[in-house]
Amino acid sequence: MLKVLLVDDEPLAQDRLRRMLEMEKDFTVVGTACNGRQALQLVEQLQPDIILLDIRMPDMDGLETARHLTRLTQSPAIIFCTAFDEYAISAFEVNAIGYLLKPVRQKQLLATLERAKKISTLQWQKLSALVTPRKHLCSRSHRGIELLELTEISHFMANQKCVIAHYQGREIIVDESLKELEKELARSFLRIHRNCLVAIKWIRGLQRTPTGQGQILLKDLSEPLDVSRRHLAQAKRALEGQLN
Repeated sequence: MLKVLLVDDEPLAQDRLRRMLEMEKDFTVVGTACNGRQALQLVEQLQPDIILLDIRMPDMDGLETARHLTRLTQSPAIIFCTAFDEYAISAFEVNAIGYLLKPVRQKQLLATLERAKKISTLQWQKLSALVTPRKHLCSRSHRGIELLELTEISHFMANQKCVIAHYQGREIIVDESLKELEKELARSFLRIHRNCLVAIKWIRGLQRTPTGQGQILLKDLSEPLDVSRRHLAQAKRALEGQLN
């Protein structure tokens, strides 16, 4: 029997899906959530095989939730259930993901459940070009999944083993590489060194040491961060743009 997680901010929509699934012996509902944050926590706890996911939800919408889910080692198969068709159904024309318009019909739901498969990296890349940027990063530890608001991350530091996000005075390991983060977050984060990305909004100044070393000053950090010669000109432009 396959485990299904229902994620929708409308209780009536949840109840309707639950009733339809109760009629199918091969599927069982193991939990419900009303937004993406709750969904990610429940996926960690319940390990569902399939997630029925609304798109328009408060706090974290379904598209951002799906992006986090597909980074997991064992991601559930994702089926979107939405009342809106402007999210470009053509972008989902791959058998590995379902896109159901509300009100969902029993026959349609069952057919989609049967063919649901894990979305591939290539398929998600096609989809991610059409959606808004992420607002959170996902960190996994012995305590479970933690969501970090991107606007609260001052900088990322990489070493030989991991990438660390400096978040609200804490140091938290994230699963993504500095190169991946730089590519995705280019509008809001700046590379200042081969092992460091800083949030442009957190920069409070640029200085030089007596030896000529460029340094970035951050609002939440007492010690400055070194800027490599390669990235110094770009750092100056970013700071000028922020002041203007």
